[in-house]
Amino acid sequence: MNQKPFFFLLLSFIIWSWWTLDCVVSDPQTTFVKIGCSQYNVTDTRIFHDNLKITFRDLKTQIKNQSKHFATSQAVKGNNPAYSVFQCRNYLSISDCLACFRFAALHIRNCSYGATGARIIYEGCFLRYESSGFFDQNTDAGNNIVCGNKPRNSTALASTVEQVLNNLEIATPKIHNFYAATKTQVPNSNTSIYAFAQCLETLTPSGCQDCLKTGLKNFQICLPNSNAKTYDAGCFMRYSTTAFFADNQTTDIRHFLKQGGGSTRKKAIIGGVVGGASIILILALFALYGRSKLSKRDPRGDILGATELKGPVNYRYKDLKAATKNFNKENKLGEGGFGDVYKGTLKNGKVVAVKKLALDQSKEMEKNFESEVKLISNVHHRNLVRLLGCCSKGQERLLVYEYMKNNNVGQYLFGKNKGSLSWKLRYGVILGIARGLAYLHEEFHVCIIHRDIKTSNILLDDDFQPKIADFGLAKLLPRDRSHLNTRFAGTMGYTAPEYAMHGQLSEKADTYSYGVVVLEIISGQKSGELKVNNESELLLQKAWKLYERGMHIEFVDKNLDPNEYDAEEVKKIIEIGLLCTQSSPATRPTMSEIVVMLKSKRLMENKKPTMPVYVDPNWRPKRDTTISKSSSSSNATVSQSVLSGR
Repeated sequence: MNQKPFFFLLLSFIIWSWWTLDCVVSDPQTTFVKIGCSQYNVTDTRIFHDNLKITFRDLKTQIKNQSKHFATSQAVKGNNPAYSVFQCRNYLSISDCLACFRFAALHIRNCSYGATGARIIYEGCFLRYESSGFFDQNTDAGNNIVCGNKPRNSTALASTVEQVLNNLEIATPKIHNFYAATKTQVPNSNTSIYAFAQCLETLTPSGCQDCLKTGLKNFQICLPNSNAKTYDAGCFMRYSTTAFFADNQTTDIRHFLKQGGGSTRKKAIIGGVVGGASIILILALFALYGRSKLSKRDPRGDILGATELKGPVNYRYKDLKAATKNFNKENKLGEGGFGDVYKGTLKNGKVVAVKKLALDQSKEMEKNFESEVKLISNVHHRNLVRLLGCCSKGQERLLVYEYMKNNNVGQYLFGKNKGSLSWKLRYGVILGIARGLAYLHEEFHVCIIHRDIKTSNILLDDDFQPKIADFGLAKLLPRDRSHLNTRFAGTMGYTAPEYAMHGQLSEKADTYSYGVVVLEIISGQKSGELKVNNESELLLQKAWKLYERGMHIEFVDKNLDPNEYDAEEVKKIIEIGLLCTQSSPATRPTMSEIVVMLKSKRLMENKKPTMPVYVDPNWRPKRDTTISKSSSSSNATVSQSVLSGR
């Protein structure tokens, strides 16, 4: 049998796959084009760079998690705000965009540490930051052009390139994301022109067109060179006879070229037919129509419309008072250390949850309340309760949340609905909490530590999807204030020992609390209310002892039908709970690692739990403080006065 045709077919397929899938995808195009640094310095470099780090983290998150090729961000803490924008070419994969961003974020530091602004441009991406808004800036002074080599036979090439660039200048501002890429054959040759144009998405269509027109003028210097690139404050254009994107990444711009097309002669005829009065009427109607369209779309050119944190709704006190029937006891949904929660029905019929914060008034509270609420109201995740707005009146501080119909997880584990949660729902709750905490710790542009993760703070929506409540209250609390009147905010039985005992707060304190909640959900038993043979034994002790004996399946809630769950999966999740409650914070996994472990069939490699450590739920801060470490050899506990951080 002749193998040659098959071999060549296979070889052709491999080459095609390499080109269409890997050749461009694996190249972030970090060929350097230009760097520019401001000659002025900010007044406070520390605040400015704190803000700058926030914006860079936010840009990275948008690229990675939202698959964005264009992102803007700003942080306005203090008197030295930072504004940043990143854009990569739409023909690049998200992984290549991310690689180009990391490259740019590293090398833009070559500018002076205190510089008020900087920009760095590569063939594949663009990164810029400033101490003042610039998102609507489309052009700046300077001859921003880089010319390539000049070929021998250039007449046909030059005319083709000129036509290609003119077409891009016409079409690109009409495309919703201001991006177009084309491949055009040079007549009577084997040469093709690869070209693209791209504008910042915060520009207006006219701003994009102005920028591209400036770029076209710059290109006249280079023609008929075989490649060139021009850049400005708001746009980037490039062409080359060598492919720099795959053929399947081209844009069909023919439709956009027809829009508003026609010869000058046609336009003159139309202009002659339409009378002056008609023109005025049409222009007036067009202006009104354009204004209505602009009001409905994202405000391009408006810095605040890009990624500015939108402020929370400021509710009137009398409206919330009426909605809750003067905070009537019949409307009370629950009581907590941070305040009581009431069900309220607004005038428009929307049902909300209103929390009256039990906080002492202080200058620090007055200063931070609105800014912190503004931050928290912009935390959006499917596993976090949405903060809708707030109200400040005199000494009163009210927070308005979305209403959760199905109450909290604790009600279904220990309350009147005890035992009614199936394993499928329990697993969904365990995974959802992990995702919500991973977002707070690692994905939002500032790390938010909850400090009071417990079953009563995990609410359930109409579909029994979990939503973490009160996640922002830790930020609202003054450092020396909590509902336990101690120096930490938390609930005994859930609080990490290093935080309760020594005030050592990190996101791993939330991880510890999460581990306790996981064990409660699996066992259906409360962490501080467990007795064995009339002797007290905490939930962590029981879980550890059963794990050591390889009998941890006996830890599962007896209300669950064994046919509902996979024993090995449940064992794995018990072990995850124990991993989270280890004595050393460093040995506890991050919440993103926990999400991965929950979705995989086994624990991460080399992850085996060590003996957990706990604080007795009845303990209250005194001068002589001790914590207990569970012992597997007996029911006794070993006390230690200092928590090891190793």
